[in-house]
Amino acid sequence: MAIANTAAVERIARVLAGADHSRNAEGTEASAGQAVDETWPAYRNQALAVLRTLREPSAAMAAAGDADTWERMVLAALEEEG
Repeated sequence: MAIANTAAVERIARVLAGADHSRNAEGTEASAGQAVDETWPAYRNQALAVLRTLREPSAAMAAAGDADTWERMVLAALEEEG
């Protein structure tokens, strides 16, 4: 299993920034990498909201694995951010 080198909040914030900037999503920029690098911190609160929402797995998620472990992992990601 691959382990990410960046915090979950940063990765989520970068996805949200990319969606706003990239022409492949809702943005207008053909190459949004620099804009994402510069603006992702502005999406931090939205990323935290996403993680807070994911604390409780759906029924399908719980059926696929250990719901307690999932919750602990998401809580750890939140605690990583302070």
